[in-house]
Amino acid sequence: MKLLLDTHIWIWSVSDPQRLSRRVAKALEDVQNQLWLSPVSIWEALLLHRKGRLRVPEGFSTWVTRALTTMPLTEAPLNFEVAAALSAVSLPHADPADHFLAASAKAFGLTLITSDRNLVRTKEISVMEN
Repeated sequence: MKLLLDTHIWIWSVSDPQRLSRRVAKALEDVQNQLWLSPVSIWEALLLHRKGRLRVPEGFSTWVTRALTTMPLTEAPLNFEVAAALSAVSLPHADPADHFLAASAKAFGLTLITSDRNLVRTKEISVMEN
């Protein structure tokens, strides 16, 4: 299965794995699954860090470098295909990160792992709820 990690799922998998459901933890550990991450998640993590909502023991850049190597990740590029897929996904709110993550899942045929209720309810993409 090709799985796109929502930002909080990626952060939790690195810094707070007990917040992951058993099902999601198993999916992340299954070597048969391909794990994807969008650069949007790094941007979103930076915003959380700047607001004091993501505390890291080292500098942010060092944390990101370490976090990107804790599991094999495929980059979900932010490209024209993803931008075009934005029109195929409807969300009830204006959070740009969520829109780009949902569009990435749509464009690349990925299952989005999330705890976000708005994304869980999105009918245009495949979702695994945490």
